[in-house]
Parts: sequence; structure tokens; C-alpha cells
Amino acid sequence: MRFSVAIPQFAVDPREVRRFLVRAEELGFDGAWTQEQIIGSKPVISPLELLAYAAACTERIRLGCAVFVTPLRNPVHLAKSITSLDQLSGGRIDVGVGTGGKFRPFAAFDSSPEHLVTRFTEGLDLMKRLWTEPSVTFDGQFWQLKDAPMEPKPVQRPHPPVWFGANHPNAVRRAVRLGNGFIGAGSSTTAKFTELVPIARAAMQEYGRPDFQIAKRVYLAVDDDAARAKTRIGEALGALYAGFPLGDLTSVAVHGTPDDVVRGLREVKDAGAEMILLNPMFDELEQMERLSKDVLPQLT
Repeated sequence: MRFSVAIPQFAVDPREVRRFLVRAEELGFDGAWTQEQIIGSKPVISPLELLAYAAACTERIRLGCAVFVTPLRNPVHLAKSITSLDQLSGGRIDVGVGTGGKFRPFAAFDSSPEHLVTRFTEGLDLMKRLWTEPSVTFDGQFWQLKDAPMEPKPVQRPHPPVWFGANHPNAVRRAVRLGNGFIGAGSSTTAKFTELVPIARAAMQEYGRPDFQIAKRVYLAVDDDAARAKTRIGEALGALYAGFPLGDLTSVAVHGTPDDVVRGLREVKDAGAEMILLNPMFDELEQMERLSKDVLPQLT
């Protein structure tokens, strides 16, 4: 069982981010992850720049984003950014990708919800080819290149691990076919994750992917006052997902006393998660310390 932690991302003091990352590495966390929200009222720092800063603050811990909504991005630019991050971090980058769903403001990004899955898979194919081939000729529906090299290549070979965010059975099967791992969204419940894991396991058998990994992001709040934990995590999630048609997200979070959080995370572990991305939404350093001291020893 591996545990990662979410990097503070809400327009915080960079000195506090450094302190958090150094401490996460000291505590032995496997990874430190960001997420992406480009448009929104909550002040969320961009993942690419935050990961570059995190690479400079750390030496061992893996660094990732779950997820880049790749249909809103140019795959050539993103491939170059990921390569650069992998070089600067010494080969410690994990890449989360997802379609983002059709409710995104596509027109703001010179994109379209039409042929969303085709755009997504074509962009990923192009990135992989740029990471692995000395020169790329590509004649796709959305992007075309001729004899285009991209150097340097990533440190990790053949390329950084690709994690898929997925909430639909078809997306989970696509993840097993094209990716290295599936990470359940923080905005989905443990029950939903439990439904998707057997689909991933069956696809792993079908496609011969025994090394495929399964993980879940978990929004959480640990507090000796369980009611206060519920209130605070509900308010934080409401602010983060304001404008998204998701309703009250309190039910997706794990919250309460340390024993409550242990029970909630054990359900995620028992559902099949091999890595849990712990995502406090406030008082991140304090929450990480409490998790490390009062929760994780009961799960490992």
C-alpha cells in the first residue's frame, strides 16, 4: 500500500509549499500530486509551474498531476512541458490525463466537445510518439506533423507513467489499454470506485497488463470534532467545484475523527486501491502530520 499527498495549490505562500514538500519527503510519502483547474473562482495554481517548483524543492518523492484535461491542451506543447519536468526532476514525473467531460468551456480553449474521445486518444498517441521516436510524422484528424523531432527525451523510458482519470467503464477499459494506471476521481464516491475496479481487473486480464496500477484521490479532513471536519470539507469542496454540475460533494470525502478516517480509507484500500492520494483541502501541513501520526500507521 502506497500513500501520496496533494501539494497545497490554493495560492499559498511558496515558502509554505516548500516546507510542506520537504516534510512530505521526510515522512516517506510515495508521491506529491497536483490537479488542474484553469478557469474558476478558487485561486488554484497551475500544475505545470507548481510541479517545476516541487521538483526544485525535493529529491526523492514522485510528482504528478491528476489530471491534465488534455483535449483542452495542445499535445505538442504538453509533451514538451512533461519532458522538461521529467528532465528537471531526474525522472520523477507521473502524468494524469482525462477527457474532462463535455461540460468544459471548450470554446475558451479553441477546442470542441465533438469527437471528444477521438481528440483525447489522438493527442495521447502523439505525445507518446514525441517522447519515444527520434522524428515524428503524424497525419491525424486534429494534428499533423512531418519529420518533427523533439529533444531531449524524458528520463523515464519509454516515457513517464500515464495515469487515466476515469468514471465510466469504457474509460476504465481505455485506461488499461493505453495507460499505466487508473486513478479514481476525488469527486466520486468510494462506492463508485468499487464498481470500477473489477472492470479494470478484467481488462488487465484481457489485455495482458499485470503491472497496471489502480489508485484513488480521496478528499479528506481529520479533526477530533467530527462535525467540524464535515462542515469544513463540505465548504472547501463547494468552493473548488463551484460552477460544476456536481451538487453537494460532502459524501465523496472521508472526514471525521482519526478512527473515522481510518475506516473510510480502509474501505478505499479494500476496494482495490494500491495507492491512495490523500487530499486535505485546508491546513494542509497540519492535516498531513495528523494523517501520518494518527491514521496511516493503522493502514499499513
